[in-house]
Parts: sequence; C-alpha cells; structure tokens
Amino acid sequence: MMPFSKSTRPVGCHGRTLGTVVALWLLGTAVHCEAQIQQPAQPAAAPAAPNPQAPFNFAQQPGEHPLMPFIRIAEQSLQQMDQNVRDYSCTFVKQERIDGQLCDQQQMFLKLLHQPFSVYLLFLQPADLAGREVAFVQGQNNNELVVLEAGWKRRMLGKMHLDPQGMVAMRGQKHPITKIGIRNLTAELIQTAQAETQFGECDVTVHNNQNINGRPTTLVQIVHPVPRQNFRAHITRVFFDNELKVPIHYDAFLWPQQAGGAPPLDVSYTYTNLKVNNGFTPLDFDANNNPQIFQSSGAPAVNQVGGGPATVNQAGAGVIQNR
Repeated sequence: MMPFSKSTRPVGCHGRTLGTVVALWLLGTAVHCEAQIQQPAQPAAAPAAPNPQAPFNFAQQPGEHPLMPFIRIAEQSLQQMDQNVRDYSCTFVKQERIDGQLCDQQQMFLKLLHQPFSVYLLFLQPADLAGREVAFVQGQNNNELVVLEAGWKRRMLGKMHLDPQGMVAMRGQKHPITKIGIRNLTAELIQTAQAETQFGECDVTVHNNQNINGRPTTLVQIVHPVPRQNFRAHITRVFFDNELKVPIHYDAFLWPQQAGGAPPLDVSYTYTNLKVNNGFTPLDFDANNNPQIFQSSGAPAVNQVGGGPATVNQAGAGVIQNR
C-alpha cells in the first residue's frame, strides 16, 4: 500500500473537523501532490490515425476541434455505464485544493448504486478519520446525509443528519456528495469539454499503455498553454480503463505561478479495486436498518460491507512538459 504522509493541514481544508468530514465527494485522488509530479518523455503528437488494435479511437476528423475525439469517447463511456453498470464498489482516493491550499489526501471505501442514487462511504485514511461512515440515498432521510463519526465522537454525537449542500457539509469541499462517482465525473468532463470547444489554445495528446494501480489505461491529456477565464485548468489528465471503458483517474493542474515552475495540483480523483454489478440493494445504504453499518460500537471492516483489501499505488504517467 502506498504510504500516506501527513502534512500540516491548511485551515481551508478542515479535513478532520466535524464540519469538514461530512462532505467528501466527487471522484477521488490519485497519487500526486505538487512535489510528486513527474516529467515523462515528450509524447507523440496527436491526433493519430486510427489504430484497429487500440481500445479507443481518438482519431480527429478534418476541421473539427481537437477536443471532439475526447468528447465522443467520454459520451460512449457514459452510455456504456447507463446500459451496463447498475452499481459498483471501489477504493476512492481524493485530494483537492481548497481556498488556495492543497488538502491532505483521503482514502475511503465507496459503494454506489445508480438508481436510486445511493452512496455509502467508509473512511480508511488518514488514521484520524478511519472509521467515519457516511450514507446518502436520494429521496430518503429528507435527502440529507447520515453521518457517524470515528473515534470518541462516534458515541458522543451519534448519527447526524446534514444538508449535503449546506455550510457544514460543504466546508472544505469542492463538491457535494450528490456529485460523487464515475458517472458524475464523466458527465462533468463532457460538459466542460463541450464548453471549451468554443475556444482555441488547446493541445490534446493521447498516451497509450499507461497504468493506474495495475489496470491498463489510455491517458488523454488536455493542455491550455495560456491562462484564460474560459479554461478551468492548465493541464487536465483523464485515464480511461482499457477494459471497463470508463475513467478511473482524473486530475487537473493549475498554471504555474512563475515561468518554468511546476504546475500545482488542483484536484485528483482515483477509483481503484473497482467491482461492478454487485447486486446492491437499498438495504446496503440504509443507515438505520442495515446491521453491518452505522453501529455505535465501532466501524465495520471493509470486508464486512462488501469490499476487498484497499490498495493504492502510484500512477505511472507524468505531466507534459508545457509550462
């Protein structure tokens, strides 16, 4: 398992207080903070001609915007999930920059059911958050989160109900729990890319034979060389799983503050140990009636709630040399 170093937590992150803990959400983090960005060899230029043996066709049609092949693949991924993926479990890792400060990395076990949209989270790392449980089921509990803290707070505070978009739940978070998951991530990437097709200054490269936690992936890297109000990030990386055809890692980097400097990480989300179509039912997410979760005596082990061992290794690809 990758070591999780504990840094001095910036005030804006609030990752270990009651108010902070309760909101964690959108899509996970890989393994990169600013000091860990690696520089690979210069990638081959894109677009390339279609490769019949490649898992994806990123060929760019004459005259179209360089983001269009990425949009097509992401739309196919979204359709594939809607047609073939009812639920999944995974290890979800995230890291986010809040109010200009890069927060500590968090790792959790995630169970997700698409219809009705249901989420269960069991925190695994860092150590002082391990054991926290969070559940959300659309249409139940007044559409509120149910939270049971870790450690001594577990018995003292009991189950708490919070507005997922309220001030307490959103403190130190970029996204509410209603935005968590691979499908929501993919839909957001499509929407962002479609908006950016209205502008130029966009370089897109495709990197085959990448590896995320032992899974063969294809990396699409999008670079906006010049900071503009219309662009969310300087460098965006999306790793599509070659077999499952869905994004399993996403990260975004901001423009360097100084010329020639390393681009600072803005967000990073990773979904690993992914298991689809487990047959989850609403009971799996029921904080009141599922005897395996939300017990005041202590948090369950991952294998008690339908998960396997949580392992996260460092992603193998680096950021393009474009500063």
